[in-house]
Amino acid sequence: MNRFKASKFRHTEARLPRREAWIGGIRAGSITSCGNHVKASCRWIAFNAEAAGVLGIVPLECKDGGKRTVSQLCCHSDVVTDFDFSPFDQLLLATGSADETVKVWRLPESGQDMPSNAGLTLGPGGGPVDVLQFHPTADGVLASGAGKRVTIWDVGQQQPLTALDSHEDHLQSLAWKRDGRLLGTSCKDKKLRIFDPRASPTASQSVPGHENNKDSRLLWMGSSDCLISVGFSQMREREVKLWDMRQFSRAMLTVALDTSPGAAIPLYDADTGLLVLAGKGENLLYCFEAPPAQPALTQVTQCRTEGSTRGLAAVPRLALDVMACEVLRVLQLTDTALVPVSYLVPRKSVQDFHEDLFPDCAGMLPATGAQAWWAGDSQQVGRVSLHPARRPTETFTSPVIACTRLQAANTGDTGPTDADWSEGSGYSSPSSLASPGSAATSLSASTGPSSGFASSPSQKSLQSILGPSSRFRHTQGRVLHRDTHLTNLRGLSLTTPGECDGFCANHQRVALPLLSAGGQIAILELSKPGRLPDTAVPTIQNGAAVADLSWDPFDPQRLAVAGEDTKIRLWQIPEGGLRETLQEPKAVLRGHTEKIYSIRFHPVASDILVSSSYDMTVRIWELSAGQQALCLWGHTDQIFSLSWSPDGKKLATVSKDGRLRLYEPRRSPQPQQEAPGPEGGRGARLVWVCGGDYLLVSGFDSRSERRILLYRAQALPDGPLSVLGLDVAPSTLLPFYDEDTGVVFLTGKGDTRVFLYEVTPEPPYFLECNSFTSNEPHKGFVFLPKTVCEVREVEFARALRLGQSTLEPVAFHVPRVKKEYFQDDIYPPTRVWWEPALGGSAWLAGKDGQQRRTSLRPADMTPVSEAPKEAPARKFVPASVYLEEKSDEQKKEELLNAMVARLGNRDDPLPQDSFEGVDEDEWD
Repeated sequence: MNRFKASKFRHTEARLPRREAWIGGIRAGSITSCGNHVKASCRWIAFNAEAAGVLGIVPLECKDGGKRTVSQLCCHSDVVTDFDFSPFDQLLLATGSADETVKVWRLPESGQDMPSNAGLTLGPGGGPVDVLQFHPTADGVLASGAGKRVTIWDVGQQQPLTALDSHEDHLQSLAWKRDGRLLGTSCKDKKLRIFDPRASPTASQSVPGHENNKDSRLLWMGSSDCLISVGFSQMREREVKLWDMRQFSRAMLTVALDTSPGAAIPLYDADTGLLVLAGKGENLLYCFEAPPAQPALTQVTQCRTEGSTRGLAAVPRLALDVMACEVLRVLQLTDTALVPVSYLVPRKSVQDFHEDLFPDCAGMLPATGAQAWWAGDSQQVGRVSLHPARRPTETFTSPVIACTRLQAANTGDTGPTDADWSEGSGYSSPSSLASPGSAATSLSASTGPSSGFASSPSQKSLQSILGPSSRFRHTQGRVLHRDTHLTNLRGLSLTTPGECDGFCANHQRVALPLLSAGGQIAILELSKPGRLPDTAVPTIQNGAAVADLSWDPFDPQRLAVAGEDTKIRLWQIPEGGLRETLQEPKAVLRGHTEKIYSIRFHPVASDILVSSSYDMTVRIWELSAGQQALCLWGHTDQIFSLSWSPDGKKLATVSKDGRLRLYEPRRSPQPQQEAPGPEGGRGARLVWVCGGDYLLVSGFDSRSERRILLYRAQALPDGPLSVLGLDVAPSTLLPFYDEDTGVVFLTGKGDTRVFLYEVTPEPPYFLECNSFTSNEPHKGFVFLPKTVCEVREVEFARALRLGQSTLEPVAFHVPRVKKEYFQDDIYPPTRVWWEPALGGSAWLAGKDGQQRRTSLRPADMTPVSEAPKEAPARKFVPASVYLEEKSDEQKKEELLNAMVARLGNRDDPLPQDSFEGVDEDEWD
């Protein structure tokens, strides 16, 4: 931008629409991929839906002010990772998936059903498809990136033209230059590369890009020789760099944005030079001006939206409202809506067409075909005017998918193929998906965010479209009254290791590590809530910094504390709580040679404790003897987490080397099974679910997105059955599983949100429930035993939330109408966790036990399953009431009676008539 000439876009403002203009009633998917998760043509908007392998399709424009209809396009048998519309044929959509295939679809005109079968399929390739982009000048040319390879396809011939294999790690983005001659890529090996695909399959230029290997993006600045890249610095700062391929050895300009962890999604409009950036999981949109002719980066505006960004797309220029001076429109994909954000340049006259703001743009007629382009044809797409009176009206239909072929497919068998409806598709069963007219059902989008995509005539058809739903989906979490809080907590230690939950609690008391020297631990009684005194409270003097701590489930007075001095100390708390400082433990366990990670009591046998340490061993202790009983080997790196199976027979671990290990401690000190775990080495947790038949693991992927994985315990080497990405955050997700309801709670230290999912042993495995959000980040979140729940309020879980200086109980309950009955579908017989099934010595000798179960039903409550059946109330007034003719006198009498009924009885005494007066002599 000329420093002496003001930019005509300097006053550009972002205008957020009213909620009425949002496209609501959708449920966006949380997909982990390099794509933008939403794309738009001049006719349709496509976005990642909640179900795996499914895209949501909605019209771009709304005719006659009506409500948009959201449809589903069932594309692949696995997650849709990226997709792109043809720049010429506005109905042509290409989709790439983790099932290693690329499919090309022709979407219908508005008002028709979505296609049930793809027009053509490319692949499968050598790995999951990561990125897709159509060629900007030639029809039928498509670039797809999978793993370390970019494949250039002739879509019409369904054959690859070439493969670009110069990458040393996974691709993160690819971009065509607008003239169609060159292709640029960014890669996880931190390099940017430029290819001339028709000249050589190797990169013509490469340069180190961003110093961090987190998600990076590369864009061309139109037809110029300049590029824009977005990524992270070595200090994890998000940054934007401008490059000139004529001097590609270093960046022309580097601008640091912020330190947010979410990957930035860039959108660039070469005709205006406007660059929009939005971070995944954030609600801030940046807008910069970066003219192609004179590369520079100038911030124009920024706006804050209501919802967090799941994806971002730019609307084609031919769809802009030029008479309102709309120079750019982006679509923000949130969890429950698509929000159009318009960028307007204020002008005094809005009745005139401003040619300086709207130069001619690329038209919709391709300059050449695939084979001609491959032979060297580099013709450019003709430019057209954006003036409403001179705007072209002709449309282009690509010959790569013949219309007759689509019609034949739609009139034939419309049921999904076996490949499209495998177990990975996220639905309950293939038989529930076929519909009479089409596999994609058109739905009304006016039912609100909580209803999925849309309403349906019956619950059965709704379930067949959206898949099964959880009976706990309407779970509500609330912080209990302040009278139950513990406040004025001082000197809390907020730097406990990542393997520790931060504090621990049982049904009677809570143990809180303090920041004081010597590893002090405060013991607070839950039966004595309120404000703590400003003076010091009695504590446990552990003698070493606390690494982890845990209450004995069978002895509420016994606390085990692992210290950084390699020792485990057992403390006995007096009945009624601490009255003086404890300095001498009841027992000390010695054996580890390095700092201890974590400790866990056995769930079934008394006097059994397991611990893991930096010495790469897992040791099982018999507390009654005060010595080590077993030692497990096989780890090669830090042990993040360990967990007993519900029956106490097996022990599972996850470690920094990216491996899951399953032990049967009494049979062998070596792991019985091993399997690949989470990719990232930042932390992980695991917990047994579904009666001990499955393992749920929380961790990070290679792009630092938090995710959960589900494994079958009997077949760990087969890999995860399901993987679900949640969000991008630095803290490890701490899972708590309620075995009675099958609901898993997930949150991290420093988070404000608690995720809830019902875990099922059948696809789709994870059923989302309402999450709980607090006003401020919590330092710890620990759940209490099931017996503390208030069943009369249908409370099925209770936790303690640790704040900066408070400890607050949080209750999770299910809204029910008949709360006077015991909800026996929510409360099955629960395990008697406070009674051991056998002693520690018996367990070590090879015996097994099973704890008994008991009902939580109060004696004065009747199970809802035994409640008397009520006669169904009439829902509709008989038609005879409306058809009965009434005279004018009858209508007048009814109206008067209604008015008198509202005013009350005239004979009723007035309120002041009952007041007691005073005697006359009292006035003096």
